[in-house]
Amino acid sequence: MRLALSLCPFALDPPFTPPSSLPPVFLARPCPYSRALYSLDPLARPDPFLSQAHIATEGKGILAADESTGTIGKRFAPIDVENTEENRQAYRQLLFTAPNLSDHISGVIMYEETLYQKADDGTPFVELLAKQGIAVGIKVDKGVVPIPGTDGETVTQGIDDLNARCAEYYKQGARFAKWRSVLHIKDSGAPSELAIQQNAYVLARYAAICQANGLVPIVEPEVLMDGTHSLERSAIVTERVLAAVFKLLSDHHILLEGSLLKPNMVRPGASCEAPCSAEDIAAATVRVLQHTVPPAVGGINVSSDRTWLVVLLL
Repeated sequence: MRLALSLCPFALDPPFTPPSSLPPVFLARPCPYSRALYSLDPLARPDPFLSQAHIATEGKGILAADESTGTIGKRFAPIDVENTEENRQAYRQLLFTAPNLSDHISGVIMYEETLYQKADDGTPFVELLAKQGIAVGIKVDKGVVPIPGTDGETVTQGIDDLNARCAEYYKQGARFAKWRSVLHIKDSGAPSELAIQQNAYVLARYAAICQANGLVPIVEPEVLMDGTHSLERSAIVTERVLAAVFKLLSDHHILLEGSLLKPNMVRPGASCEAPCSAEDIAAATVRVLQHTVPPAVGGINVSSDRTWLVVLLL
């Protein structure tokens, strides 16, 4: 059920009357967005409300054009294209000027370089997309580093200067952000509780900083599909991870209505020999999401390989 008064511009039956004072739960957990929850005036809503509602438009997806300089070089290599800024600009321009792009895409995630680039006619890419009604997002994490004492587990870095970067990205025209944390399933027992808690914490810190700067945070705790694990173990681990993430999001006073979730599909490991149908994977994924995701979350962008599917919580 998608019930968020701030996202509903229509009259309610019975009519909604904002309370004269906030209930104890809001008084106990101060949040800059609390009072906006009770406002039906679109102009009174904080930016994350407006951006989230647009990005999660039913029937549309998000284009991930946030390849780093190194990653895009790997894509250029098989077609003998040199990895230069000029070629990267031309490639992104090709994507952003595709006919009828806005019929299918509600948002584009950019790499920092792309956020400041322009089309051949001098139009900034941000403006080019805005004219099509497409929101601009920015990848803000700086990759992963090992967690000492674990079996190759990692935590994502980039928090230290994130506040300053988010403020600058917002000025440049970005309205949402993405941060990816990865967790591994291994026979050694990974993911450990340490890895789960460390990654959930940085996701919550990232989300808080984004919302403080007017950006919608896409929260991405990805349980990797590498390994021999079964569908059942994938479901158990993914549920543990999502439960930990939403606990930390609550502790950090995150406005769920102004956020999006990008989890992994619940599927067996890539090297698992047990047969598993697409229907089993879909059922397991939906069940885990139902067990862990609060209805206030504005939307879920499920990534399966390189395919983004927009799933609205209705």
